[in-house]
Amino acid sequence: MRLKNILVLLLLASLCIPVWAQTDYQQFYTQSLKTNNTGMFVLGSWAIANMATGAVGWANSSGQRKYFHQMNLFWNTVNLSIAGIALYNNLSTEMGSLSGSQMLQNHIKTENLYIINAGLDVLYIGAGFFLKNYAIKKPEKHNLFTGYGNSVILQGSFLLLFDLIMAGIQQSHRMDFVKNMSIFYQPDFNVMQVAFSIPLN
Repeated sequence: MRLKNILVLLLLASLCIPVWAQTDYQQFYTQSLKTNNTGMFVLGSWAIANMATGAVGWANSSGQRKYFHQMNLFWNTVNLSIAGIALYNNLSTEMGSLSGSQMLQNHIKTENLYIINAGLDVLYIGAGFFLKNYAIKKPEKHNLFTGYGNSVILQGSFLLLFDLIMAGIQQSHRMDFVKNMSIFYQPDFNVMQVAFSIPLN
């Protein structure tokens, strides 16, 4: 009788594990999307502020500052578009249609995207310094290239900080999730087993 009870409990546990795993993944990915949404709100707010000050500065400034504000306005129309599209995609995500592995893969793709963007941000900053240096060789367009260069350096620096922070937060979130879930493969049975680490205190 005792053996029978143990077998029944083991069977029930094996049936419940996939449900627990899926719920765990959903909680993980929900937090991942919330973090991304917060980041996109920050990016969108930065873009709107720069577009507003850029429009005013472009209309009321002259020389280098005119072109500095002009580029800020142009640059942040792109930032605002990126933030808007990302928010729309995140908010329209149907969690129930995704498997646990798909949620984790989507998270890793986003995490890697922040890292790739950070590399591009370094190039933007370099391009800004190039424009400032090029302005010395083109005195007739000194104000334009200097203003644009200063703007690109500013925008690239902000994006570099933003992308590094977002990548760090998302990587930390993933590592915490993986710590509480160990996945191993048993070739004899061709079965994926999942073990949960449940704190007792």
